[in-house]
Amino acid sequence: MLARFADVFARDWSALNQPDTGPVALAVSGGPDSCALLALGALALPGRVIAATVDHGLRPESADEARQVATLCAARGVPHATVRLQMAAGSGVQARARAARYAALADWARAHGAGVLATAHHADDQAETMIMRLNRGAGVRGLAGMRPLGQVPGDPTLPLARPLLGWRRADLAAVAQAAGMVVVHDPSNRDSRFERVRVRQGLAEAVDWLDPEGLAASAAHLADADAALEWMAQGAMARQWQPGTDGESGLLTVPPGLPRALGLRLLERVLEALGADWAAPRGTEMARWFHTLDAGGIATLAGVRGQGQARSGDQARTWRFRKAPAHRT
Repeated sequence: MLARFADVFARDWSALNQPDTGPVALAVSGGPDSCALLALGALALPGRVIAATVDHGLRPESADEARQVATLCAARGVPHATVRLQMAAGSGVQARARAARYAALADWARAHGAGVLATAHHADDQAETMIMRLNRGAGVRGLAGMRPLGQVPGDPTLPLARPLLGWRRADLAAVAQAAGMVVVHDPSNRDSRFERVRVRQGLAEAVDWLDPEGLAASAAHLADADAALEWMAQGAMARQWQPGTDGESGLLTVPPGLPRALGLRLLERVLEALGADWAAPRGTEMARWFHTLDAGGIATLAGVRGQGQARSGDQARTWRFRKAPAHRT
């Protein structure tokens, strides 16, 4: 049974098209999902994987859990490290822990020459992410959820692989059990104060009519749509953007009937081209900027001042952009 699972994992990993350059770094917390990732990685990529456990210092049991993961790794000949953090409990602890965890894992992976960091996110995680983003009114990019291959948050130079996005949580628990692993269960995963836990509980209650695999498949389709928009925006920017000779201004030709979704992507590239003060304004802010310019107004976002031109029949329009003067104090 375990060999069959390993064969499936090997195919999923191969589909990511990751070059064989340096070790494959695994993030292993000791839970059933990441332990399954460890078991599958050790079997499918023998001699290529290394593993790390992040101890956030938030629970007294975490040090013992990290030692338990080290034992599991040693039994499989996988080098292991425990990365210790000192975090304070309080508001936003999960978001803060996530950011600190990725930063620490990226530093560890790079220090060991790893070419990619892999996590154990799976189809049920994807479904939960999609529902949370639906509740926030996310667009195509947000609803596409997690991608099989991306970059480590906050570190665009290190690839982040999620080879288990096609697997269910129950499958991974079966892998860990078949591998004879003793896993740990983080009590925060049952704490209903956290949004993800509430969504997970709701999915469990709706098991008869809501299919996490279907939600994950929809997220994958939306990822395809997002990639198509990016492709279109890249081509449109090359054709329609005229940079100024000073490097701080430019003109954007806006064709008649420009779809709003594509217009928002073009404005993102305008901000990038003019060195915006911050790289990722919220979607609502981008939408307000677009609508102001589309109506012929003037508005500034992220340090870039835009002057639009109102629609006039079927005529193309010109929107003008310039870096805004720095605020004086």
